[in-house]
Amino acid sequence: MHAGWLLASFDEARSRLVLNVSDSLREVLPLVIRRVRAAFDLDADPAAINSVLRTHFPEGDGLRVPGALDGYELAVRAVLGQQITVAAARTLAQRMVDKFGEPIETPWPQLTRLFPAPAVLAAASGDALGQLGIVKQRQAAIVGIAQAVAEKRLQLHSGADVQATLALLKELPGIGDWTAQYIAMRALRWPDAFPAGDVALHKALGVQGRKNPAKEAELASRAWKPWRSYAVIRAWSGTLERPG
Repeated sequence: MHAGWLLASFDEARSRLVLNVSDSLREVLPLVIRRVRAAFDLDADPAAINSVLRTHFPEGDGLRVPGALDGYELAVRAVLGQQITVAAARTLAQRMVDKFGEPIETPWPQLTRLFPAPAVLAAASGDALGQLGIVKQRQAAIVGIAQAVAEKRLQLHSGADVQATLALLKELPGIGDWTAQYIAMRALRWPDAFPAGDVALHKALGVQGRKNPAKEAELASRAWKPWRSYAVIRAWSGTLERPG
C-alpha cells in the first residue's frame, strides 16, 4: 500500500489541470494520474454529451460528473450523507477520520490523517460509530461496505461490472437504489446512472408532489440516454429548461 498526498490545481490560462504529488507516490504515479483523470472526469467527450442533452440543458455545456480518488471512500461518504445536510455529513466524516484514520505527514496542518482503511471500518463496533453521531442504520451500511471491500467482494472503480455491483450494493444493509446509483455515477464512472428517487431531481423536473415522481423522472430521463449521469448533474445545477 502506498500513502501520500496530492494537490490538483486548475491552470485557467492554459485550460489544464496541474498535479503535484508526494515522493511517496512516485512508484504508483500512473495509477495516481489515472485516478485524478477519473475524479475530474477529464476524459469526457463534451461534444457527444451535448449532442444529446443540449436541447433540455442549453446552459449546461461542459458540466462534468465529479468522480472520486477512492470509490470505497466515496461510498462511505455517500452513506454518511443520507438524509442530512452536506455540512453535517462532512462533520461525521471528519470525526470518523480523526478516530479511525492512520496519521500522515503533509504540507497542510489541517490534513493529518488518511481515510480509514476498509479493514478498520469492517471491524468497527456499533458503539464506536455511534459515539461519533452515526445512527444504527448507517452504521450497518458503513460496516457492510467496508467488509465487502476488505473481502474483495465489492469493487468500486471504473472497471467494475456496473449491474453486478449495483445488485451487490443493494443487498447490503441501508443501501437503496439512490445510494447505489450515486455510487455508480461517481465511483464506477457509469455515464448512464440515474437516481430516479432523488427529491432535488424531482423538483428540477417539476414532478415533485405527484403520485409517482420517481416513475415520471425515469420516463423523462429516457431522452437523455446514455448520458443520464450528466443530465442529473445539469439538473442539480439548475440548467434544465422545462417546456413552457
